[in-house]
Formats: sequence, C-alpha cells, structure tokens
Amino acid sequence: MQAAVLPGSEPFALPLQQRLARALAGLGPDCAPRTQHRDEQGRPRFSNRLLLESSPYLLQHAHNPVNWFPWGDEAFVEAARLGRPVFLSIGYSTCHWCHVMESESFEDEEVAGFLNSHYVAVKVDREERPDIDAVYMSAVQQLTGSGGWPMSVWLSAAREPFYGGTYFPPRDGERGARLGFLSLLQALSDIFQRDPQRVRQACTAMVQAIRLDLHGSPGSPAASGQWSLPGRDLVDATVGHFRPLFDEVHGGLRRLPKFPSHLPLRLLLRHHRRSGDAASLHMAVLTLERMAAGGVYDQLAGGFHRYSTDGEWLLPHFEKMLYDNALLVVAYAEAFQLTGRADFARVAREICDYVLREMSDADGGFRSATDADSEGVEGRFFVWSESEIRHELASLGEATTRRFLAHYGVRRGGNWAGSNILHVPQPDEQAWAALAGARARLYEVRARRVRPLRDDKVLASWNGLMISALALAGRIFDHQPYVLAAARAADFALTRLRGPAGRLQRCYKDGQARQDAFLDDHAFLVAGLIDLYEASFEPRYLRHALLLADATEALFADPAGGWFMTSHEHETLIAREKPAYDGAEPSGTSVALMNVLRLAVFTGADPWRQLAERALLAHAAVLTERPFSMGEALLAVEFHAATALEIVIVWPDGAAATAAPLLDVLRRTLLPAHAFAGGAESAIDSLADSIPFVRGKRARAGRAAAYVCHQGRCDLPLTDPAALAALLRRVV
Repeated sequence: MQAAVLPGSEPFALPLQQRLARALAGLGPDCAPRTQHRDEQGRPRFSNRLLLESSPYLLQHAHNPVNWFPWGDEAFVEAARLGRPVFLSIGYSTCHWCHVMESESFEDEEVAGFLNSHYVAVKVDREERPDIDAVYMSAVQQLTGSGGWPMSVWLSAAREPFYGGTYFPPRDGERGARLGFLSLLQALSDIFQRDPQRVRQACTAMVQAIRLDLHGSPGSPAASGQWSLPGRDLVDATVGHFRPLFDEVHGGLRRLPKFPSHLPLRLLLRHHRRSGDAASLHMAVLTLERMAAGGVYDQLAGGFHRYSTDGEWLLPHFEKMLYDNALLVVAYAEAFQLTGRADFARVAREICDYVLREMSDADGGFRSATDADSEGVEGRFFVWSESEIRHELASLGEATTRRFLAHYGVRRGGNWAGSNILHVPQPDEQAWAALAGARARLYEVRARRVRPLRDDKVLASWNGLMISALALAGRIFDHQPYVLAAARAADFALTRLRGPAGRLQRCYKDGQARQDAFLDDHAFLVAGLIDLYEASFEPRYLRHALLLADATEALFADPAGGWFMTSHEHETLIAREKPAYDGAEPSGTSVALMNVLRLAVFTGADPWRQLAERALLAHAAVLTERPFSMGEALLAVEFHAATALEIVIVWPDGAAATAAPLLDVLRRTLLPAHAFAGGAESAIDSLADSIPFVRGKRARAGRAAAYVCHQGRCDLPLTDPAALAALLRRVV
C-alpha cells in the first residue's frame, strides 16, 4: 500500500516510497499505528522518514502528516536547497507533553501542511542524542529562562538557532496562550524570508552564547589559576545553602515540581557521617521517608515515578525512568547503612525487584522507561476508586479491606480527579507487612489493565547506573540474585553494546547496537563495573573498568582538565559540551571524577589522582560559585578530602564462609572513600597487578582476616568483626 502524499509536500521520490512501503509491510497486519489518520482498514494514511528509524520516540511520529526528517545532513542540505528554516523538535518516548503536542499539532493536517510547505522539520530523541539536546537546550534556556520537553527550536540551514521554546498549544488563545504554534510558525517563516540579516544576527549571538555556556571561556578564572582545589569547606557551605530551602513538613525543597534529585541526599548522608551534623541527617531521612510514603512511589509494584507535581509527594508525573530508580536504590541503601532502618532497606529492595520484574530485557540489559499515559489518560493505569478496591479485596475480609483503605489513604471521593493515588499518610512497617496479600491481589488486578507504553531501548549510561544499584544492593543486603543480575547486565554491555570496531555504543534495540557512546555512557558503566567488582570480587570486572576508563581518557579528555560529552571523533556540532550540571541524572563529568579517584585508590597509580585534580580545578569556578548545580561532583570532592581506605578481606582456601562476619561489617558501614578487594588466600596475589595493596595479604589461623590500609600502610590484620567495626567508625 502506498501512503498518501503528506499535506503541503511533494510526493516522495520512488526509492524512498519503496523503502517506506517495505517498512510498512514489515509492521504486519496486527500493528496498530499510532496516529489519528487511518483508512477504513485501520492502516495509516501517512508515513514519513521516521518509519525507517529504530528509536521508539521517532517511531511514535512515523505516521504524523508532518514530513519529518531524522537528524542528519539530508535535512540541512534540503533546507539550504529550498531556502527554508529548519524546525527542530526534541523529546523522548515517555514525555507526556510531547504526546500532547503531537496530538494537538503534529497530527493536525493544517499545521502539518504549513510546516511541510515552509520548513524542513527534524525530530530528535534526546535520550539517544544527548549531545544535540544539550546544545539546543542551552539556546532555549537563554532565550526563555527555562527549558523542558518537547523542545521546539527554529534553526538556519547551518544548524544555528534563532528562536526556541518548549510546548506550544496549536492555535492562538488555546490553553491560555496569546500566540499558538501555527501563528508562531507563520511569523517566524515570514521573518526568515523577509529579514535574513536579523536572523543571521540572532544566530550569531546564540551560537556565541551556547559555546560559552557549554564549554566556558578559555580565559575563565579556573583556567587562569585563580581557584584552588575545592575542599570540605565547600561541602559544608553547600549543605548550609540547602537548610533554609528545606521543606520541614514533607522533605525535599520548597519548590514545585519536586524531583528527588533537587536535594543531594547522598551528600547529606556523608556530611552527617563526617561531621555528626544532625540537620544533614534530618534532611536526608525526612525526604526519603516522605518520598517512599507518597504517591510518587508505586505502592503496589515498587519503583518511583519521575517527580511530584505537588509539595507533598502525593501527585506524581506518572512516567517511570530507569535512571531515577537506579539512583534511588543507592540513596536508600546508603541511608540504611547509616541508620540501620529496615524501611529504607525494604524500599531499596522493592525498587530492585520492580526493575528485575518489569524492566529487564531478555538479553540481560534494562529497558529505559514507561509512559505516564495509558488509554490516552495520564495515570489511569495506577489509580483506584474506593469501590473497586473494596470489590477486589472482599475475599480477604472486611478487616483487611478497612486496614488497606486506612493505610493507603483511600477516600470515597478520591484524592486526585475523583480517583485515589495510593500513598501512606502514617507509615507503619507492621501494617505494611500485614497487607502483603492485599497488595499482591491489587497488583494482579492492575496487571490486566492497559499498560503504559514501555520504551524498550537499552541505554549504556542508564544500564551502568542500574548495574551500580544492583551491585550495591546485592552487597549491602547480601542478596546474590541482585549481584548476578548486575553481572548479567555488565556482560551484556561489554559484549552486545559494541560497534563494528569494538567501541562502546549508546543504544541497543531489536538486536542492534548503534550510536557511538558519549561520556556518560563510559563513565556510568565504569562506575557500575567498579561497584560490581566490590560486590562479587570477580577480577575481570575491575579489569574491564580500567580498560574502559582508559578509553574514556583517550576519547573524551580535555587537556586542560575534565572531559567533553562527545568524543574527539564525534560529529561536529555548533558547540562541544563540557558537562558541568547534575540534574535528574548526574553528569558524565561528576561520575568520571569519582571513577578516577576510586581507580587511584585501587591501583595506587598517581596519574589517576592527577586526572581528578585537573578536573576539579577545571570546574573549580562552577563548584565554588554554584556548588548546588554540581551536587554529584561534591561526592568526589568529599572523597578527595577523605581518608581513602584500602580494605582487603582474605579467607583460607575453601573457607569463604569465614569471611561473612567481616563482610557483614562492610555491608553495614557507610564509608565515604574506599576500595574493597577480596579473595581466597591462594588467589589473592594474582590480583596484585591491578590492585597492588592486596599483595602479601594472608588469612590468620584458619580464619578470614581484614586488612585496613591507607596509601599502602596497613593496620594489623583483624579477625574480629567488632574490632573491624570499631576501626571503621573512627574513619572520616
């Protein structure tokens, strides 16, 4: 079947028509196209070049009447040939407002017709191309003072922006907007054709501003030696910055929306451990408590939604992202180490179980996200009426039903749009345990509903975060299935996420790896491999971490210190970002910083520490003037200032069980800077090439022994867990 000609466009050339026809045929007769425009048989009336892509987000737009191009030279050559501006739309597959703008504007034939006849339209998946997203997000933020997705940017054929924004309603007056998307398209097309000099001036100014924003000035104070290495005084000052902003009732910051990442929870835990500051612990603990009790946490399945739209953590934006959940596993597990609280351990394990159950790829990797919407309505999959809960729990008895309704704050009239988002007004671990059967029953019922869309692509960076999370949780909670799942994901990344030349790739979907990896892919995977080594004591994971860290330096290092987002061989964009902002995800810079510090401790090699110190100096201005914007990097600052411990656990051959009491001490202890190594006595020296501090370490009198060292100088070996715990408590 030949798709209809897109409104406002010429028919596609015959080779493209044939490729699209083959792609359509490959969808099969049962495929339900994501579009309002279907013929009598339910087949899509329109198809565009995005049908030939593999990105779930781009494929969502493959049957819009818009003549979409993927990012690439073809689109910009066409714009130059036609003398038209480029309209660039950036989003991701589980973005609610991206779906809204698609439905309102990109599915509208009048809007599509104007776009097709006056612009070249380009779609980008920000999760696959964070480099493009960073460049044009910088433009939008400077033009509007804020950013977000969908991102809408107007470019010249030279890829230079002259106007931008985020979501626009389709027409004037809709959703309270004075100027709608169609009017904006018309006005900017008119300016582009009528006043090219004005457009060129705007482009020139924007390009200069973007380059300064993403890379900084070569004459900056940090480059000219006006800054020293950031230290613990900076961490103390940053913690002080958050105190007056803290929400003493609900935790987090007093701002909307509420993201878990807005408050640097892991930094607060470390600050308390070092300083004993009660306020730091209070801010972290209250936030973790209230998030886990809120609707932002999926009380039936585990796992966190992306953020809360209200101040109480009740009303979430319902999409679930792999990276959020990976990062929160680590935060809750470390909070358990510091406090011993069983509820924090439970939440960390529930998140891991959710990911393994619902986000695992058959090949061993982890899928990216699930949507906020189902059946076209945000949150429908997750919410309940009181009557529905009563009906489904009736077989469990009235007492259980009443207890469930009370524990999860269920109201007859609902707590959101007439429905109930499950939350826990008064946390009670005994009640939680007693309601396991009721939760399982409702989970089964919910599983029969129409599920939100799941983005099945596997991203190297987010998988690196999840490998860290599972490895850490497996080690702290002594749960081998988590460690094995982390190992399986690591093996997948090391073998399947590879390009033809063996280089790490960013994305994997439908059996294919693609897109050379970015800094965050390398850095997050290195961190995951280090964490996996410490959880498994399997030497090959540390060796792979070292190899990948070497590749990171070869591909991304800035000789002046720090790292670029893109490799030296990457496509040249109008600016090359040097990441210096920790948002919902940590930046590649911050994680790479921690990696080289950790590898310096493992290897005793000074070059790794020198790399860290050059990077800290390169970012000293930002860290000093805006430390809250690099909260994750402050973990590296704290690590750099701490007494980094080299800890070896050695057990007699065939007697690994004797190490369990000593390992249990490490599980229960939050250490700000460490390198853990371990193995049987006969194998320990074989690790010395990678980990010099293990050389010569031996078990004692048939029992496992712990060696606690600093820069190669070791205390006497310890076989008593209590003595080890007492020693570690003194370390800051």
